[in-house]
Amino acid sequence: MKTVSKARLKAGMLGMFREVERTGVPLVVTDHGRPVLKVLPYEPGRLTPDEAFADVRGKVRYRGDLLAPTTSEWSET
Repeated sequence: MKTVSKARLKAGMLGMFREVERTGVPLVVTDHGRPVLKVLPYEPGRLTPDEAFADVRGKVRYRGDLLAPTTSEWSET
């Protein structure tokens, strides 16, 4: 796995993304030496929605009406 600072990533992002695509090797981005992001190549079908949200299933609650209009919260213009 390759590691790069945010500053170096900013300077050469396109090339680094192409390298991740080409090699499949993940890229870890650091901020002051601390890992903060991980860039992985996209794999179609890698996760199902159930797998992607498994860590939050049963932890998120919304008590309002999901089907209620939101015009009072959002401008119509």
